[in-house]
Parts: sequence; C-alpha cells; structure tokens
Amino acid sequence: MKKIIFLTMILLSMLVGVLVYSGGRAEAPAAPIIFASTQMVPAEEQAFVRGELLEGFTEKTGIPVEYVGFPSYAEIQIRMSAEVSAKKVTTGLVGDLHGGLDVMNSQGLFQDLSDVSLSKKTFVKSLEDRSVMAGKKVYIPWMQATYVMAVNKKAFDHLPAGLTVNDVTKGTEKWTYDALLEWAKVLKEQFKTPQLGFPIGPEGLWHRFLHGYIYPSYTGYQAKAFNSTDAVAQWEYMRKLLPYVHTASTTWRAMDEPLQKEEVLVAWDHTARLKAALVEKPDQIVITPVPRGPKGRGYITVAVGLAIPVNAPQRDNVIKLIDYLTSPEVQVRVLEKVGFFPVVAEAAGAVPAGPLKILAQGVLNQSATPDSVMVLIPSLGARSGEFTGLYRDVFTKIVLENANISSTLKQAEATLKSIFDEVGGPVP
Repeated sequence: MKKIIFLTMILLSMLVGVLVYSGGRAEAPAAPIIFASTQMVPAEEQAFVRGELLEGFTEKTGIPVEYVGFPSYAEIQIRMSAEVSAKKVTTGLVGDLHGGLDVMNSQGLFQDLSDVSLSKKTFVKSLEDRSVMAGKKVYIPWMQATYVMAVNKKAFDHLPAGLTVNDVTKGTEKWTYDALLEWAKVLKEQFKTPQLGFPIGPEGLWHRFLHGYIYPSYTGYQAKAFNSTDAVAQWEYMRKLLPYVHTASTTWRAMDEPLQKEEVLVAWDHTARLKAALVEKPDQIVITPVPRGPKGRGYITVAVGLAIPVNAPQRDNVIKLIDYLTSPEVQVRVLEKVGFFPVVAEAAGAVPAGPLKILAQGVLNQSATPDSVMVLIPSLGARSGEFTGLYRDVFTKIVLENANISSTLKQAEATLKSIFDEVGGPVP
C-alpha cells in the first residue's frame, strides 16, 4: 500500500511538471519587467516605488516589475550601451532626465515610440514637443519639476490697469515682465515698501532665474545670445525692476518665509521652496506662471521621461507600465510622496484640495502656456558652478554696481564660451 501511494505521488509530481514547463496547458510565471531609472534612487523613495507604486501595477495587471535605481547618470548609459551592443537587452524600460535620454538616443539605444497608444490623457505640449528628437518620438513624458511665481491674493487688489487676475493665474499674453514692473510699482506705492521678492542670497536659486527665465524670455536662449542687443535690453529692464525688489532679497535663501511673514506679496522660487508658505496659508497664496518677455515665456523644466530600449523584451507589457505610470492617479501619488509634478493635465483634478493642488495647478498652467520657451539646465559637469556663478557675477556688476552693460557682457562672454568649448555640445 505504501509503495502504491509513493508511486502515485511521483506520477502527480511529474504531471505538475509537465503542465508547468511543457508550454501547453499551464504557463510559468512571467519574467519581471526590468525598470532602470536614475530618478527616485534614495532609499526612502525606492521603498515607495517598489512597495507602493509598482506593487499597485502588479496587483492590477499580474505583471511583475523589478526596479533598478542608478545613482550615477553615467552608469545607466554604460549598462544600456553594453546591453544593446551585445544584443542581450534585459532592460524593458528606462526612466531618466531629458538630457540623459538625449545622449543615449544619439547612440541608437532607444525605440521610436510614435506608434505607442496609451489611454486618453493630455500631456503637456511643451514636454511632448521635447520628447521628439529629429522626428523620432524618443520618450513618453513622466514627471517634471520647475520654478514658479507665488502671489498673495492681497496683491490682486492692486493690479495695474489692463492686467487681470486671470491674466496672471493663466499666463495670458498680457502677463509680461513689463506688466510685472508696473504691478511692482503700484504695490510699492500702496504699501510704502517693495513687495516683490527673489532668493538672491548666496544660498538662493537666483542664478536659475537669470539663465533659465529672464534670458530666454528676452533673447530666446540661455547662453547663445548672451551678449546681444536683446540681452542689453534685458539688463536694462533688470535695472528698472531693482527699486521695486525688496532690499532683503540679497540675503534670502528661499521665499517661503518672506511670503509667510508677508514681507513680500509676490515672489519667484523653486516649487519646493514655496511649499511651506502654501501649507501655512493655502487660502491666501496662489501659484502662477512666470511673466513672458519679447521672445516668449522662458522657464526651466526638469523633465523626466520613459524610454524603451531597442530589442527590449515584453514591449506590450512595458507599454502597459508606461500607461500606468502616466495615469492621473499615479501621477498624484508621485507628487504627494516624492514631489515631482504631473505631466498630464487630468492629474490636476485628481490632486486633493490643499497646498499640493495649488502647486500642481500652477505648474500645469505654466507649462501649458502657448508661448512657452521651456529650457533645461545645461549639463556642464565640474564647470556647472562656474556657469551659474557667471550669471550672478554679471547681475551684481550690472544691476547692483551699475557697471557698463556692453563691456561687462563682452568680458563674461569669453568665459562662457570657454566653458562650453571645454564641455562640448551645443550652446543652449
């Protein structure tokens, strides 16, 4: 009897093996999609990605995902190049900054995603435009971060003639740097002290405003037209604006505290450095697009995209993962947990009421303006500090010390050229 039972167990085991491995009546568990990314690499953020974000996708679809974080941009490029060259591609999806994706695409590492069909959603047009390189759809926009204006609603009671609340909050063609100057004049007259603030202090992000906001708004470029007639006009404008900028701006690291204390009513800064003011006064402060200049509405976007390597496995499943990661609900979860902003308009309606909703709507309004001149922070390696320091130095000389504009720009231009000559690549 024991022998019969033993033989029966062996036969059952063999039958299960046949069912699992024969490829007939049952299938082996699907291999996981390998998702390689340079974003959300810190331990706490990786825990969120693996334990909440991707686990939700697997529960929904049954498709497992293995997340591989790369703290170094060079490392992910080396891995992808090696896989594609060896024709042994195991990575199904790559998440990286626009610049990194651009570099890898120039090496022929990514598929054209023009044929990818996702569930209906409205991607930010400026990000969509950036994702197409030389006619090839290289990536699907995934996340973004940026810098914006924050306005205390009290300031809206003192708008200059011809400018409305809608113009400012939606970023219409009337919301210009000239309009900002006129508004700042009115505010100073009403409150007897400047009400416009910038983080010009040593630890502030003032250099980002100079090379990524005012320069492209006036010249169309961050550095390419650094010493031009348009640039001269821009610096003349900055001199006119200075009397209406709060004098303590040269000491401020961030604008959240001055806004909370109502030392200023209108300010510019990175979204992360404005959040505390919104948490403190969610009913009083709104986030708006930045003004536009003669060449458009210049602003920096930290753009993150999702690309599929050539010959990547499980392409259909990877597309499902992309669809999931760009869904409004998931975009909102990323905003809440990590602080990256949505790239689809529908996400604004899914953000719970409160500070994050104010921030998200303002960011989407800015990136959706038709006159966008979206720029990316140039990748300059060891010379990045020299690049940003140059803009700060020029501001100090021209605006604070009243140095000659033309000669100052000419001298700085030589240094700027040396930076890009050494690093290589186009001047932005």
